[in-house]
Formats: sequence, C-alpha cells, structure tokens
Amino acid sequence: MPDDGLYIQLFSIHGLIRGISPELGRDADTGGQIKYVLELAKSLGEHPEVAKVDLFTRLIHDKVVSSDYSNEIEPLSDNVRIVRLQCGGRKYIRKELLWPHLEEFIDKTLKFIKSEGMTPDIFHGHYADGGYVARELASIFSLPFIFTGHSMGRHKKMKLLKEGSSPEEISRRYKIDNRISVEERIIKAADLIITSTRHEIINQYSLYESFEAGSYSIIPPGIDLEIFYPYYNYKLDPNFETENARQTRVTLLQELHRFWIEPQKPFILALCRPDQRKNISGLITAYAEDKELQAIANLAIFAGIRKDIKDMEENERDVLTKMLLQMDSYDLYGKLAIPKKHDFTTEVPELYRLCADSGGIFVNPALIEPFGLTLIEAAACGLPIIATREGGPADIIENCNNGTLIDPTNPEEISKATRKILVDKELWEKYSKNGINGVRQHYSWNAHCEQAAKLMIKVQQDLPSADREEGWKKSMAIGHRLTSIDRLLISDIDNTLVGDESSLDELLSIFRENNMIVCWGVATGRSLDMTLHVLEKHHIPVPDILVCSVGTEIYYGPDISPDKGWQQHLIHKWRPEIIREVLSDLTYLNPQEGKKQRKFKISYYMEDDPDQLAQVHKILQENKLRYHLIYSHGQFLDILPYRASKGKAIRYLSYKWEIPISSIMVCGDSGNDTDMLRGDTRGVVVANFSKELEALKGHRNIFFSGNEYAAGIIDGIRNYNFLS
Repeated sequence: MPDDGLYIQLFSIHGLIRGISPELGRDADTGGQIKYVLELAKSLGEHPEVAKVDLFTRLIHDKVVSSDYSNEIEPLSDNVRIVRLQCGGRKYIRKELLWPHLEEFIDKTLKFIKSEGMTPDIFHGHYADGGYVARELASIFSLPFIFTGHSMGRHKKMKLLKEGSSPEEISRRYKIDNRISVEERIIKAADLIITSTRHEIINQYSLYESFEAGSYSIIPPGIDLEIFYPYYNYKLDPNFETENARQTRVTLLQELHRFWIEPQKPFILALCRPDQRKNISGLITAYAEDKELQAIANLAIFAGIRKDIKDMEENERDVLTKMLLQMDSYDLYGKLAIPKKHDFTTEVPELYRLCADSGGIFVNPALIEPFGLTLIEAAACGLPIIATREGGPADIIENCNNGTLIDPTNPEEISKATRKILVDKELWEKYSKNGINGVRQHYSWNAHCEQAAKLMIKVQQDLPSADREEGWKKSMAIGHRLTSIDRLLISDIDNTLVGDESSLDELLSIFRENNMIVCWGVATGRSLDMTLHVLEKHHIPVPDILVCSVGTEIYYGPDISPDKGWQQHLIHKWRPEIIREVLSDLTYLNPQEGKKQRKFKISYYMEDDPDQLAQVHKILQENKLRYHLIYSHGQFLDILPYRASKGKAIRYLSYKWEIPISSIMVCGDSGNDTDMLRGDTRGVVVANFSKELEALKGHRNIFFSGNEYAAGIIDGIRNYNFLS
C-alpha cells in the first residue's frame, strides 16, 4: 500500500448521480446502486488508510435533467469527488444504450488519469457497464480490479422469461446477451467480487460458466445512522428534531392526507422504482382484496418521481398506469396514496419515521430483491418489514429478526403477514426494536467500509513485489508507461526500421537507454501476425505500440492487447460488404490473400494506373460510401474506414494518452506513410524512400535524411534533438 494511503477509483456510469438530493427512483437507472456508491465513496474517504476516492460517472448536459449532472467535478468531501466524463453524446439515455460508448469512457478516463498525474491503486466497477470499464483500465495498468454487480444479467433474463417476456423482446430492450458475455469475462478477471448477500452468490453468480473462477466476499452495505435514526428520538428529546425536520414532517403529512379519508390510521408504506419487477400491482391487489386490512390501515406507495406519466419510459409508464387503473377498479380512493415525488435526502427518512409513528409497516413486494437497502433504512427508523424470500431480505431478517418473508406472487400471503403484524402490538414492538438494534450491529457504513478497505488493501498487497517497488520498476504495464511519458516515436517496419542490421542494433540500444522518457512503436501495413513474425525474424523486441493493417488496428506490447476504443471509433459508417459488392465488376482488382483481409481493411492488387485508381474512387463516391483509400508500392490498394489510416491512428494515440502531437516522431519510406508524415508530428523520411513521397519534399516538419533504413531514424532523432 502507498505510504500516504490508497487511491481508489469507483465506476458507476449510468444513472444520475449527484451528492446533494440524489434523485433516487426517478427511473429504472436511479435505484439503490446510486445511493450505495455515493455512501461507499464518502465512507471510504473517511477510512484512515484511504487517501483519495474518485467516483466516475457519465457527464450529462440535457435540459430534461438538472444542470448538476453537467459539472465535471463535484467534491463530496476533502478527498472524495464525483468525476463526470462525457460519452455517447450529451443526452441522458438508459443504461442499455451505453454499451457502444464505453470505449470512449475508457479513453477519457485515461486522459483524466494522465492529466491528474496520479495513477490509482484500485479500480472498482459497479454493475456490468462499470465493471467492464474498470476491468479494461485495470488490465491497462496491471492493477487490481474489484467488482460489485448489484444485479446480474443471467438471473434477470431468467426472471423476465418466467414473467412472459420473449427472448427477442429481452434482447432488444436490455441487450442482455451482450451484458451476460461481459459479466462472464468480469468474473474471471476480478481480483475480488463483493456481494451483499449469500443469495447473490448462490442464485446469481452460480449461473455463470466462470463462477468457479470468481473470488467472492460478502459485505452487507450500510446506511447513515445519523440520518436514519429511530422514530421516537424526537419524542424523547424535544430539542432533537430540527426545524427543517419539522417542516418536512408537516409537508409529508399534508401530501398524504390529500389522499386519505381517515389519516389517523396506521399506514402500509412501499417505496420503490416504477418497475414491473418491483411488483407494486401485487401489493395493491393484496390490500384491495382484504377488506379487514383496508379497515385497519391506509396504503402509501411512493413509486419514483414523475411529472407526467405519458412522458415516461414504457416500463415505468405501464407500471404507473396499472396502479391508477387498480385504484379505480378496486375503488381505493381515500385509502391509497400515490404521491408524485419525494426527496430522498430529507423526506424519505422522515417518511419512514412517520410510518413507524403511526404504528405502520414497510413492505417491499419485489419479485426478487438482490439486497434491499430500503429495508434496512426502514428498520433503522423502527419499522417492521415484510419482503420477498427471493434475495437479500432473507439475510436481513435472519440477522435482525424484524419482520416476515413472503411469496410476493401470493397476494393473500402478503395481506395475511401485514395484518398479523399490524394487529399484534407486542409483535410490532418486538420487530421495531429488533430492527433498530440489528441494523446498528450489522449494517453500518463504518462496518462495511472497514471490511471493504481491509480486502482492498490485501488485494493491493498481494500484487507481485516487483510491481510495488518505487520508481520505474513499479510496473512496466502500458498504462503506467504511457501516462508517465510525453514523447512517442513511431516507425514503419519494411525498408525503414529494418534493412540494415548494424543501424537497427544501434537504434534498439538507443530505445533501451531512453526507456524512461520515450515510448516507441511501429506502424505498418502488415497484419498483426505478420508484424510479429518480422519483428521476431530481426530479433526486435515487441514495442510499446503496434499500429497494424495500415492503421486499422492498434495493439499494446508486450501483451499484444488490442485498443478497443480505436476499433469502436472505426465502426462508424464502415460498410465492407457493400464496398466489395460495388467493386466486384472491376476485373483489374485482384483480392489479396485471405489473411491480408482484415475487419477494417479490404486489400487488392492493382497495377499502377491513375485511370483505374480514379475509377475506384468514382464508384465508391457514386454509391455514397465513406472510405479512406491508400495505394502504395505501385501494386497495393487498401480501402479502409474513412476514420482510419496510420496518421489518424497516431492522432488518436496523441488524444488518448495526452501526448502532444509535436512530441511524436514518425518515420517512413513509402506512400502508405504519407498521411502519417503530414501534419504537426516530427516527420522523418529515410533516404531509401519510394517515389510516392517525392511530393513531401519541402513540407514543414518533414526531415529527409541522407541515411537509409534505421540509420535514417537515428539521423532524424539527432536532427530534432528528440531525446533531449
């Protein structure tokens, strides 16, 4: 562990996260996970062995949400921040639509890390999307990766199928198969998986093929006991309650009393997102079909935040519409309250206490509940609880003995359990006191963070000792290298890097001696396999960066890790099958051998004929195709995505790793190096160049060396004084 404590990065990408008045329940993406990561970040920041915590989420600039979500940095305490990075545009979109944009989030996180000049010690991902981002970053830096799933895709898919959703509908709406595939890889890669309950491990993670590879620890989340205090505190001490709390209490009572004819009765409280899986309709049915229960108590359901139902997402709209229809069909007017909004920071704790003060009960009717944060919040305030047997509530009630487990699909069982607690005052008092005491014993944030921090420290200390040494030996992972240097040298291979063994040996010696200040790489038209073959043939170690297949692929050595952000960038408007089809009648185009064809490179042999080249351009343009065409060595024709080339790949590396373009030196000898050599890089053309580069003579920032092959690269280094 670093001398000054751990630097932890948390990732919770989707949803609306802010430190003040978080909008929990606004929609399906603003549930308990939002509260969890906020509390975790703040509590970890208070731990004596934690120096700094950054909670990364998506920056959103959208008039339909608060401007708070467009602030790049939001301090939560002296050493804890929310960091917002934009990806997938500026609008707020549901989490299932974010998958194609996560590489952008990764790239911008790398830029942020470099700009801050501080590498984290641990990456901790929340939910599958945050887990994906954290896993990729941890791999880049060879650092620990911790995962908290909150809910898992396979289990969700099973439940949705059981509820009658079709596989096609589930795939369309939830992108569930992609999520499951990502989760399989996450389980294998995670150094530690934190779960809230045994149920998560047994009933969710065990569904995965990679289950046995996972390393699991159960750490129940906590709550802030200074906010969720017992309902009787203000009665015991009149000075305990603040004026703000009194005003909140009055506001809530006024809102609830608008709905109820007999407001003096105890009330049954439900608080959840308007989601089908939360089974709100099941609770309403249980209440509506039990006349005795209606006589005993009122019902209040706080189902998220809404302005106008018709403007909500389909899932939320359907749930809320059904609630209103049930109210009407069962004639529950005067008994059922369905308020439109609530403030989680101030109103919800007081709402629990109001319910407890009335002698009421908290019901979580969800079909399955991975943990049940609202259950421990309610219990801490003195409310007995009723919840599903499926999931975390079983652990809560086992630990606290403060309520009853039910089958949420059985309305009669819900109503019977609720009625029993409401009429048996001794049982109500027992459950109330047990909940207050049990939460303090088992579910405080101090206890959670103490366990979590110990495990994080152990994971960090379990790294190989060489990775923890000070200085450059700390790690040779590409993330550490590229975030610690500000110079990059990229060279073509054929006829530039190789061609003269003596000068090549001298150049490699220069790279070794200057390892601390410069990263180096190759840029070639060759495929990855062919690139590695030629490097091995000439006894060249795998460089830091390999730009292959004429700039359509980027890899990092020595592990040959692909740059997925670059791949995602190239997909835009790339139509390879259509390109092949429209060029199929050109008999002078001969497709190159199979291995030379790549996902983002269509390659042909073609004679050096300007008219034929012009015809290729014309056909592609007439078909309104976006492309980038490169012709080199008088015979090779490569058609790439319009965003691809060696030069564009290098500009992407400059952007991603915050290396000034003027601090990048590029070296080449042929036409497919042209776009790499142009611009503000430090260009070097070796003396044995081909005729396509004649036009670059006199171009600013391009040095034509009088030396051939690697000697020309060395000459260029000296010309630009590049390593000084």
